[in-house]
Amino acid sequence: MNFFDSHCHLDKLDLSPFGEDFDAFMHAAWQAGVRRMLCVAIHPARWAAMADRVAPYLSPASERPQVWLSYGIHPTEDPQLGCDAESLVAAVQSNPRQQAIVAIGETGLDYFRSGVAEAWQHERFRAHIAAARALRKPLIIHTRAAAEDTMQVLESEGARDCGGVMHCFVEDWAIAQRALDLGFYLSFSGILTYKNADDLRAVAQKAPLDRLLIETDAPYLAPAPHRGKPNTPIFVTHTAQILADVRGVSLAEIAEATTQNACRWLSLPCDS
Repeated sequence: MNFFDSHCHLDKLDLSPFGEDFDAFMHAAWQAGVRRMLCVAIHPARWAAMADRVAPYLSPASERPQVWLSYGIHPTEDPQLGCDAESLVAAVQSNPRQQAIVAIGETGLDYFRSGVAEAWQHERFRAHIAAARALRKPLIIHTRAAAEDTMQVLESEGARDCGGVMHCFVEDWAIAQRALDLGFYLSFSGILTYKNADDLRAVAQKAPLDRLLIETDAPYLAPAPHRGKPNTPIFVTHTAQILADVRGVSLAEIAEATTQNACRWLSLPCDS
């Protein structure tokens, strides 16, 4: 079985179990069946180092995972960091690794710490949507304690034109339906495996199979039975198994469907 981790941060992994050797980790991921990964950006100042870390894996080769990249600014990053659509488009178009950049984000709204709608977050979010539309690349959406506002911005700013994914989806069916109506995908993380996630599993059971993705958000949100420990793309199989269980299908069917979905979402070639 082959798996696609549709959201991870490979530059932030704890490599101590692999002797601090990134290549050893990537070999272990391949052995676990993880064939593809999307390495997601959160800050432009760290983007080049992130891309350098995964550079040997940006091109297909035998017996090693292939990696693709996103470009964007996380909604909780430095409020003083300037962001407009034109600069985002230029950063992607002028990038020496432009061909590997397949998505914009992660972006969105996060009120978890502030408890309020920050104007700068909304401006940054709208800039990412405009950039994604201009570049014809899908969005990676982060939303935390801000689901209604997130959906309103996506709907009003024409996000349907570029599409995208609701990363680490934890919302109810009403929000899921609105995202699906925009042509978005729903991506489930290790949270799906937690004991208190019955409502989320109900959404995962109900959503169309052809719109589901799996992710780790590594090094965050490790699934059961590794909860509380550093996460790794190798653990994406745990989320895939729970998704298979709640839908009453085989793990192989989930691996195949979510891989094909990720390739379709990102406009990538995908033979398995």
